Amino acid sequence: MTEESLRRAVLVEAEELRTLLATDTRLVLLDVRWSLADPDGHRAYSLGHLPGALFVDLERDLSASPSPEAGRHPLPDIEQLQAAARRWGIDDGDPVVVYDDSGGTSAARAWWLLRWGGVADVRILDGGLQAWLAAGGILEDGDVQVAPGDVVLSPGHMPVTDADGVADLPGHGVLLDARAEERYRGDEEPIDRRAGHVPGAVNVPTVRNLREDSRFKSETELAQQYADAGVDARTDVAVYCGSGVTAAHEIAALETIGVHAALYPGSWSQWSADDDRPVATGIERPTS
Repeated sequence: MTEESLRRAVLVEAEELRTLLATDTRLVLLDVRWSLADPDGHRAYSLGHLPGALFVDLERDLSASPSPEAGRHPLPDIEQLQAAARRWGIDDGDPVVVYDDSGGTSAARAWWLLRWGGVADVRILDGGLQAWLAAGGILEDGDVQVAPGDVVLSPGHMPVTDADGVADLPGHGVLLDARAEERYRGDEEPIDRRAGHVPGAVNVPTVRNLREDSRFKSETELAQQYADAGVDARTDVAVYCGSGVTAAHEIAALETIGVHAALYPGSWSQWSADDDRPVATGIERPTS
């Protein structure tokens, strides 16, 4: 695939989405607004969302119950995800677009999970709600009701790893930590029990994938950014973050440059809760 087609397989521009919504093209649009500071994205959704968009609750629909053993946002089982996808009106073969108001950092969780479940055509609105408004898009308020869909999902269509897998990766592959640099270094840890990072991990914060306007950087910029971290299309790569949410955004960024990375769903919330797992602090550089 060309660089342009790689990017278009992951991202959709606001202008293209406006064109699609103005036609009779069948499209499922999902609003995935969420943040640690304000996990109740439904309030913002109710006040204004893209026309026809359904709200997705990241805590309820895109995560299983949290625990120290599994982390703060474990992957839902496939039955839970399928029930949610059908509630959103998704049929087999439907294209899906997901968006948020934070550069795709929460919407990417839905992108990754639906891809993992076997939905082939899922894209993130590049720039999210802000890009839609800048392109002259309108908003609707209130909830949207749709007929249930009949999509059939199956797990395993995106690569996943676990704590043992990431422990073994440094040395023959690259383990990326997508958290903020101060958390990676161990300067502070506002959420999880121990500060620091998985030994051998290289830090590329999720925010570095985005430009100031919350759109993804160009393929050239992203390729250089990840080359500096020791990553190219031949590299065995896994990504983690605090709880497996923003790591999906890093995986999306990597997909736009042809790099396929595994997600460590338990991420730091799982690793740091296990006292048998070692913790490193400071900055680690790529080994190659």
